[in-house]
Amino acid sequence: MIESSGLIRTLLAGVTALLFATPAVAIDIPATAPVPGGVALVELPASPTPPRASFNGKPVMVLPNGDSYAALVGLPLGIKPGTHRLVVRTGGQEEFTREFSVTAKQYETQHLTIKNKRMVNPEKRDLERIGREQKRIREALATWNDARPATLRFQLPVDGPLSSPFGLRRFFNQQPRKPHSGLDIAAAEGTPIQAPADGKVVDTGEFFFNGNTVFIDHGQGLVTMYCHLSRIDVRAGQTLQTGDVIGAVGKTGRVTGAHLHWGVSLNDARVDPTLFLEPTPSEAQKP
Repeated sequence: MIESSGLIRTLLAGVTALLFATPAVAIDIPATAPVPGGVALVELPASPTPPRASFNGKPVMVLPNGDSYAALVGLPLGIKPGTHRLVVRTGGQEEFTREFSVTAKQYETQHLTIKNKRMVNPEKRDLERIGREQKRIREALATWNDARPATLRFQLPVDGPLSSPFGLRRFFNQQPRKPHSGLDIAAAEGTPIQAPADGKVVDTGEFFFNGNTVFIDHGQGLVTMYCHLSRIDVRAGQTLQTGDVIGAVGKTGRVTGAHLHWGVSLNDARVDPTLFLEPTPSEAQKP
């Protein structure tokens, strides 16, 4: 169901309220919000070579931070509020931890009516397919390469109202399901979808729930996902530049109407895509 509310400015204003003070870094970092589904910036000590960091056993992006470094940590929706630890290893293989805090956030609830009941309660013959696809999706979203992203500020992949925000606690036909792990953008079927930043196509395919889907690797654990496409215009292994067309808006998979589901994954944690959007002109002028 495509909701009429949810303009970009409204969502970005909510994100801005979650910002916490961080030192400037050499690359334009996304907005940081240390909440479930958000991003935390953890300062690291000076080191002659870039240190390695991991969270929950998964590698984490490390960026220059003045004379030292900082880790940009994606926080999964299921993370518990409180103190968490980042494991850091220097070039000399010295290992230590850095603590950071996660605060609670309550996301809104959304009730959707799905006409195709098989998309809510799959039949036995569907479950084997879904299991295979979930493994493939997890592998794509967990992609890691050491190359630093060209940018951490994304353009919207398609113009349109933001119809369903990230993190909604969802009910399909009155049945509870996993939270909404992406951002829905309403647009007419066939509207071109553009790569929001440079990257490389990890995988493409047609999935039971997600419909036609594209995964793009932007470097150091930053992966974006595009679902419900009417067509796919790229192939696995293809290198992309900002603005390249990757497909078109559709209504394949589990949907109630044509839209793009846009997901962002950081160190294999699904995080709020609005944190990575280019700031509006008024926000860019703020001190």
